[in-house]
Amino acid sequence: MATLPITLRGAEKLKEELHRLKTIERPAVINAIAEARAQGDLSENAEYDAAKDRQGFIEGRIQEIESKLSMAQVIDPSSVNAGGKVVFGATVELEDEATGDAVTYQIVGEDEADLKLGLINVSSPIARALIGKEEGDVAEVQAPGGVRRYEIVAVSYR
Repeated sequence: MATLPITLRGAEKLKEELHRLKTIERPAVINAIAEARAQGDLSENAEYDAAKDRQGFIEGRIQEIESKLSMAQVIDPSSVNAGGKVVFGATVELEDEATGDAVTYQIVGEDEADLKLGLINVSSPIARALIGKEEGDVAEVQAPGGVRRYEIVAVSYR
């Protein structure tokens, strides 16, 4: 079975979502279905249909999260010692060679990625270009507007 890398923070977020779905969302939708059933004819009951759809979504998401957690390889970035190399969980400070703009990214799992927060998916083009590089190296990333070159200014594990 394949493993999915995920940071400690990402695993905790998934566990919190799973707990919320099982303890709050699932019971609420069960009550909504019961109330809709009490209204009589189910063939023309929009509330019943909506509640059943919601139940299907919740149950599907619960299965998805449980599957991801069972395959997860939880990595604590602060305990990684990669000798200055860019690896999963590393926080990388970059400088765009063309513009001089500085950006900071942390390489995380698929479910944690959020570009606005500087969290990039390990399978994204920029993360793939950075993996294995060290401080001072230049990474070339194929972007929609052409090749972009980034110098790695610093690598940290936090």
